[in-house]
Amino acid sequence: MTKKSHIKLLARSVLATSVLCALNTAAFAQEQASAAPEDIERIGVTYRSSLAEAAALKKEETKVTDIITSEDIGKFPTENIAEAIQRIPGVQISNINGRGSTISVRGLGAQYARTTVNNQSMASADFTSGFRFDIIQSELASAIEVVKSPTADMDSGGLSGTININTTRPLSYDERKVLVSAKGQYSELSPSGDVTPKANVTYVDQFADETFGVFLNAGYQELDDRVDVMFMDRWLRDDNDNIYAEQPRYRRIDRETKRYMANGTFQYRPSDELEMVLTGIYVEDQTYNDLLQQVFSMSWMSEDLTPVGEPVNGAYYNTTVSDFVIGNNRQLEDQTAKTEALTFETTYDTDNWKLSGVLHHTKGTLDSSEEAAIVEAMIGGATLDLSDSDNVVFTTVENLTDPSVYTPERTLRNTYPNGAIRNMASEENSIQFDAVRFIENSIITKFSMGAKYREETFEREVYRVDRRTVGEADPDTQPQLADYSYLVTDFMDNDMSVPHEWIAPDIQAYIDDLAAEGITIPALFSPQSSYSLDREILSVYAQADFETDIGDMVLRGNIGGRYETTDRDVSTYLTGEEHPDNGDVRLAIGEYTTSYDYNNFLPNLNMVLEINDSLQARFAAAKVLVRPILTSNSQIAPSQASSENSFGTRSYSINLGQPEMKAMTADQLDLGLEYYYGEGDSVTLALFWKDIKNGTVSEYICPDEYDGAALTMSGTDCMDAAGNFYEIMSTYNDDSKLGLRGYELGWNQGLDAWLPVEGFGFSANYTFIDADDSDGYVLSNSSEKTWNLIGYWENETFTARVMLNHRSPYVQTQSDSFFARQGRVVDGRNQIDILLGYNVTDNLNLRFGALNINGNDEDAYYSESTPIWQTSTAIGSSYYLSALYTF
Repeated sequence: MTKKSHIKLLARSVLATSVLCALNTAAFAQEQASAAPEDIERIGVTYRSSLAEAAALKKEETKVTDIITSEDIGKFPTENIAEAIQRIPGVQISNINGRGSTISVRGLGAQYARTTVNNQSMASADFTSGFRFDIIQSELASAIEVVKSPTADMDSGGLSGTININTTRPLSYDERKVLVSAKGQYSELSPSGDVTPKANVTYVDQFADETFGVFLNAGYQELDDRVDVMFMDRWLRDDNDNIYAEQPRYRRIDRETKRYMANGTFQYRPSDELEMVLTGIYVEDQTYNDLLQQVFSMSWMSEDLTPVGEPVNGAYYNTTVSDFVIGNNRQLEDQTAKTEALTFETTYDTDNWKLSGVLHHTKGTLDSSEEAAIVEAMIGGATLDLSDSDNVVFTTVENLTDPSVYTPERTLRNTYPNGAIRNMASEENSIQFDAVRFIENSIITKFSMGAKYREETFEREVYRVDRRTVGEADPDTQPQLADYSYLVTDFMDNDMSVPHEWIAPDIQAYIDDLAAEGITIPALFSPQSSYSLDREILSVYAQADFETDIGDMVLRGNIGGRYETTDRDVSTYLTGEEHPDNGDVRLAIGEYTTSYDYNNFLPNLNMVLEINDSLQARFAAAKVLVRPILTSNSQIAPSQASSENSFGTRSYSINLGQPEMKAMTADQLDLGLEYYYGEGDSVTLALFWKDIKNGTVSEYICPDEYDGAALTMSGTDCMDAAGNFYEIMSTYNDDSKLGLRGYELGWNQGLDAWLPVEGFGFSANYTFIDADDSDGYVLSNSSEKTWNLIGYWENETFTARVMLNHRSPYVQTQSDSFFARQGRVVDGRNQIDILLGYNVTDNLNLRFGALNINGNDEDAYYSESTPIWQTSTAIGSSYYLSALYTF
């Protein structure tokens, strides 16, 4: 079935289902964010009421903040936390392998936003890829705050903003509730074609004259989906610096995921003055990836790679080649990611003082193993035409499903296993004390002060698991792709004029071969790719809140400062010769630790001028920071990995590290105007400026010498005299400042006064960002324009929402994406989602959702100045049907 047929079928399904589905069960009033004022009227549990409540919370805040509240417990506006947050002005979502996973705020990448749960850190299992929102199930959240200009009493670490997820407090309710939900989800490109389940149960109760409350929640989910990517991995340059294609690649990931979540809160309030809360969260994500790749190395063993025609905008759009190497890779990845958090809070509140303390622990671990079969062979030739980015034309002389391509005499390499084990862990333990003194009959309404100590650790251990460790396999007995193969079909959902089928290695045949030989491949520790980092952060703050009248207007706000000291130790290994059994591993000959300390003072000011009951102006100024980021490509500790190809040469991937990397800081200003003119109706405008300092720059270099080997550039490759390849990443702080400015518009509008049918309304926002040009730090993952529009209709029984999200093109670097080795600008993208619902009874609610209903995929081109095709990604649509029952 073609993509257009899928869309037509979906449209018919939506029309047929629209009479069945709806949204909001009137279960019970949702608990609000911890900062919510007590006098906000609880309007109900409709989507419009959640918009009204969010607007009321935003209006009362002194910080520059946007808020999303749950319509009801277990009924967050979307099934994915990241997809919900992107509807806030200035927030953008990024896909990781097709799933909306990470977010950026105001033009800065996901690594520059701080994520907290109940204002405390939540450790990321894979600390090199930023906080993964897709592993947080929506049942965890009662409200989400996106704070764009902080106050002194907040932890630092959010250069672009802080996303705080508030969980449920059981004493916010006055009766026992038990909720059970079930969901089935189908992904259009699902490799199995199965509907995957999700189940969740929630229990809320109060005891001892409502002085003790319990909230318990547990959930399980399976996901089965697939993402196909066709991209240009490498380019060559002619003598005039025009680029032409060197290495197109296919990459398909069949993915199966199982998710477990449990969280609970115990709240004890024996009196109006004393309260104690214990919150625990556990999330586990088990993912199995079957990664299938075709690597068309058109310059390997070929002297006939030729650009055709004349270059346009610095690029040749047509290429021909004969007799080159094709790499056929299949990699199985098994990943288990876990995150846990335990927080104890106690508060003592009197007429004049509020004293509070927090003990907090959080830990994230990722255990990942991969095993790959790599087969390389010669193929007769190919032609490539990139003139139409919507229809890449790639033709190979030989059929990729023909086993004769991989007969033994044509096979250059047949390796299994070629793999690694990666164990990663991040942990934080902290203690915090805050004191607030309330003041009457004064411009200063309260004075706050406090201190916090945080101890953070990050550890990465890498092991290699390679056949060469125990000697090469006997070619006469080793499985051959011509005899043992797996057929890959429907690549790219059969779009593009390219081969859509190929045979891939049957890894089970290799496993059986090893078992027959009685061979066990040992895991060798790879010290050159392993490191640990420790940070101790001590902070103190003071803050004064004020309120005064200016004529008939009210001016309120706060002013304060936070002082932090950071002590950082980076521990790595001294390495020597290559391991005698595996050249991909170096021998550890010692360890060393590099220490680096720094201090920061972070002042801030937030003011709100209430011009009248409906109109207010907002001003904020602050200095913010983010500590040096650990990513797979931009890291503080040095690391090295290598692999051998079929020609006996090696490819080295080296990160030089930067143990004295400074914190990235920004001086920022916000100016806003907000008009609240009805129940949930509002128009807001916010202007913002940032001057960013110490931005990190990561770039490939080719020094004259590395580790005793003389290096030179050969075309676009850095090589030594033996023909080994070196990819050496250098990371450093950019001394220059980068200016960022922009504005955000938001509009929530009910249409009851304008239309004869009640229940219609819309919510819309628009963000524009402009950044200075820079030769150093690149503002990646930043779209100049983003907007979304949500139209809704609802009554007591039915509801419907249509959501349109847009983001304009944005640049990615290799630190952001596996596909951005030499250049990548992700094209602008629109996505349409639909949510329908039906309140069958007061206790039973049904929902139907369709995500990416327009089937819009993610595409990319080389650069703004050279807009030649670079990537096409097939993501497809997905649909779900869920039921929520309240006892």
